[in-house]
Amino acid sequence: MQQLINTPTLFPALSAVIGLLVGSFLNVVIYRLPIMMQRGWRKECEEYLQQITEANQAEEPFNLVFPLSRCPGCNTPIKPYQNIPVISYLFLRGKCATCGCHISMRYPIIEALTAIASTIVAWHFGYTPQAGFALLLTWSLIALIFIDIDHQLLPDSITLPMLWLGMCLSLFNIFADSRTSIIGAVAGYLALWTVFHLFKLATGKEGMGYGDFKLLALFGAWLGWQYLPIIILLSSLVGAVIGIGMIIFVKHDRNVPIPFGPYLAVAGWIALLWGNELNRLYLTSIGL
Repeated sequence: MQQLINTPTLFPALSAVIGLLVGSFLNVVIYRLPIMMQRGWRKECEEYLQQITEANQAEEPFNLVFPLSRCPGCNTPIKPYQNIPVISYLFLRGKCATCGCHISMRYPIIEALTAIASTIVAWHFGYTPQAGFALLLTWSLIALIFIDIDHQLLPDSITLPMLWLGMCLSLFNIFADSRTSIIGAVAGYLALWTVFHLFKLATGKEGMGYGDFKLLALFGAWLGWQYLPIIILLSSLVGAVIGIGMIIFVKHDRNVPIPFGPYLAVAGWIALLWGNELNRLYLTSIGL
């Protein structure tokens, strides 16, 4: 431990390696968690309607551990040495070793992204308790971003535990004190809840999901209410630019909703690292 403190580059390097391994696990979470949720909802409906079928009773276990990773083409189990983050993908040239089926490039991208984000967090906070918790939040946000992109869903099983963790950390003034954390959680939820209902009242449409309310409440709990304006401003700005760009250049149908969660998550992560500087810049720009 003393060596991690005395060598500034060692902790970021170690975090990069851990980030690669965590990124590999996040690929599993991103793919499997929504399926697990859908199966759970279906089972609850069938139990309520008393329509459980023999096929459902015979379903093999499906969770974050089982079944083991398999090729999507030939269903061959992937060996441990074929599952080394990034390296195995490059060595196998993005194909299954057995059948040659193409493997999505998104897997090594998420692994590399997790490693890079982990390195930035470790470098920014140094070898401190803040760094450990910030890494945990970063990994959770990466999972939420890609699940929301795929399914327009921000699972409570990730968002709510992280929200409560932020409030617990405030008891020790890790990122914010308890007062600003509690106010931040309440204000974060109510801010988007109010926007949601005003937009629905004006247009008859739902502009965002309830998961977005909880995600902003999460950031309020972790960072305090003072950071909410800059998070909302950043996420709205990035969302507007990307949304307009997709409509103009990619011909995205404007009637097809674009998830707001990824923009909110990125803005919150930026505020986690550079929120003080951004707040000072924002207040200076408006003359305060």
